[in-house]
Amino acid sequence: MARRGRPPAPISPSAGPSHRAWLEPVRSVLFASGLTLDDLVDRSGYSKTRISELLRGNGYYPAWEITFSVTRALGLPTHPLRRLWTAAAREAHKGNDWIRHSIQQVAHEGEAPPLPYQAFTEAMQGAYTDYARAFLLIDQRAQWVVSEAFDILWVCWKEAVASANIHRYAWGLFRSRVLIRALRHSDGHPDLRAAVFSTREVHDHTTDPGHLIVLTELIDLFDTITRLPDDQMDLAVLQYLCGMPDNRIAEILGITPALTHAVDHHARATVEALLNAPTPE
Repeated sequence: MARRGRPPAPISPSAGPSHRAWLEPVRSVLFASGLTLDDLVDRSGYSKTRISELLRGNGYYPAWEITFSVTRALGLPTHPLRRLWTAAAREAHKGNDWIRHSIQQVAHEGEAPPLPYQAFTEAMQGAYTDYARAFLLIDQRAQWVVSEAFDILWVCWKEAVASANIHRYAWGLFRSRVLIRALRHSDGHPDLRAAVFSTREVHDHTTDPGHLIVLTELIDLFDTITRLPDDQMDLAVLQYLCGMPDNRIAEILGITPALTHAVDHHARATVEALLNAPTPE
């Protein structure tokens, strides 16, 4: 049967990072499902105009009732979406009373997460948190971003399981949530320089005469790491900032141990070349 109608317009530029955290996967599931706006109207009971605004992130931030109706029509899980929706409501400056009242309009507690999803997130929790902490510095921020990424992963779990490499799929999703909130240089590269002050080398040698030299060298090294290609940067962060062994890094990144060694070799060579490159006048 031919599709009816047209897909929603692009997401509004005014939608913030937390709003996009649930809106982007919802749109992705909608596009993959083959359903149209007319289908969502029939299944949710809301008008095409209101559903179109919701899917574009346009106008007022949507109440949980319409958000639930649309996402339920797509067969998406309630628990992670409600948490993501709540975070985005706060981003949109909605008060706690408005959020609480909106949630109370829907009498649905949600379902338990799939057991394979639980096993996967428990296995990755610590490593993901360490990586996030390197860029976001504060434990609470790191843990929050990991939780956000895991909620998005739950929403997209069917797609993740169907992917060629679930570890690769999950890592790409997670790192995007970290880097969208990381400090950046004016040229767009992530800024890892502040992470230097949490390293053992700095803490253990604060009274040494060469402390400032060590500090300067580490700042230069960390700054260079963020200019590596994605896999090389991730491996360097996990290896040198998070202290993870190669076999664990291979599992986290979703690549083979042999490829891990190759990426490490290229990363070392690239870092050395960048550090030894002449400074432009």
